[in-house]
Amino acid sequence: MTMLKEGRPTAPIPVEDAHMAPATVTGNRALMLEEKLIFEIGSNDTTGVDFAVVPEVASRLGTLARTDAIGLPGLSEQETVRHYTRLSRQNYAIDLGLFPLGSCTMKHNPRLNEKVARMPGFADVHPLQPQSTVQGALGVINELAVWLIQLTGMHGVAMTPKAGAHGELCGLLCIRAALEARGDARQVVLVPESAHGTNPATAAFCGYKVEDIPATPDGRVDLEALKARLGPDVAAVMITNPNTCGLFERDMKVISDAVHAVGAFVYCDGANFNAIVGRVRPGDLGVDAMHINLHKTFSTPHGGGGPGSGPVVLSEALSPFGPLPYTARMADGTIHLIEEENVGEEMPQSFGRMSAFHGQMGMFTRALAYILSHGADGLRQVAEDAVLNANYILRSLEDVLDAPFGGSGPCMHEALFSDKGFADGFTTLDIAKGLIDEGFHPMTMYFPLVVHGAMLVEPTETESKAALDQFILALRSLAQRAKAGDDALKGAPYHAPRRRLDETLAARKPVLTWSEPEMAQAAE
Repeated sequence: MTMLKEGRPTAPIPVEDAHMAPATVTGNRALMLEEKLIFEIGSNDTTGVDFAVVPEVASRLGTLARTDAIGLPGLSEQETVRHYTRLSRQNYAIDLGLFPLGSCTMKHNPRLNEKVARMPGFADVHPLQPQSTVQGALGVINELAVWLIQLTGMHGVAMTPKAGAHGELCGLLCIRAALEARGDARQVVLVPESAHGTNPATAAFCGYKVEDIPATPDGRVDLEALKARLGPDVAAVMITNPNTCGLFERDMKVISDAVHAVGAFVYCDGANFNAIVGRVRPGDLGVDAMHINLHKTFSTPHGGGGPGSGPVVLSEALSPFGPLPYTARMADGTIHLIEEENVGEEMPQSFGRMSAFHGQMGMFTRALAYILSHGADGLRQVAEDAVLNANYILRSLEDVLDAPFGGSGPCMHEALFSDKGFADGFTTLDIAKGLIDEGFHPMTMYFPLVVHGAMLVEPTETESKAALDQFILALRSLAQRAKAGDDALKGAPYHAPRRRLDETLAARKPVLTWSEPEMAQAAE
């Protein structure tokens, strides 16, 4: 008999037989290597390199001089490389598999974009260089601005906001400046239930009173409730389209007309622009301001907290109030960055600056490379394929997972499910932890809040049918186990480097410093 017929099984040990697997003395599990903290690996009194003896010199730090050892571990180059390589293998990435959080966190980023962003003249520019030495960089910003205006059907664009919420702030500051210019002191911003959570937070930050607008049973804005609340005290309506339920607001133009009729403005959260880019121009729907997450629609995944970029496109009514600086092409062909000293000539009604410098150069180059490599027709296909993939997931799972708005017609870029129908004691959290065992990062959980036990799945446009089918198979199996009351699911994940953790406690009381364990100190 050969090893293939008589040897150890090549498939992982089933969960129910996991207790039969002997523990390893190292804590390693085959190629999944256990890794200690870097402080536990290196010694505080050694270094990985030899330094020349530093001559004695008089300290110029006075009372600020350090009196104790800094406590950093000393590792060799090999130890350092191994440490971070092993840690990286415990992290999920778009290069490993489908990321059901989609463009919100981890959309495929073509390597071409990375290559362009690292070109000399882009990666190494300094914001205080003379403008004559960065004409290429300013040209990229200017051309990207033109594309964003064309794609959205708007009049102008502010490129300085750093991310989505920063863009929302920019849009509302433009609206406030426009209202103040006409002596109109409105105090209320209306936010539908289906909008993103940052919308009411931004409005409150700007000093506005926030009022909710309910959703209809099919997950869209209640048009009649909105119309009934509109009045002379309403400054703006902040609406997300496509909304957080993954649905297109079909009454968007009617909503805009009603808002404009009472002298208010329409702010659109453009975080979901990926679903309609090349298909719908928000300007044609009556939108006055909309932020665009370059790190969502135009690649550059921002998992891990950065980087981000949130340009804001503005209607003709709001463009004069946009922030500084901005780029402008002069008659001689050069591009200038219009700064504060020119405000009296160029934009007398600008509300001022959003940030110290212009924006995120790396984000601009990646986004423009993405746009130019796709072209207008390619961007349209991006939206079409993203919507197709999301609907494929929705219809493939709606027989085993509750789809609260599945009867409302096709979804847009993301499919929404709930925990309705699970056995008693089983929740969305169990499904998410089970997905980890199946080799997938969990989808967006418990959001939007209008759906109990929400599971929001966004596959994006780049996933193949084979990849979608594998994810569907895993999620279908987990849904069936939750419905059947499989207690083993409540202990998942079993195969991850760490078992189920208390994420809430970790977020609220993070341990940010390392100290030597008490037992080790006592032994000394």
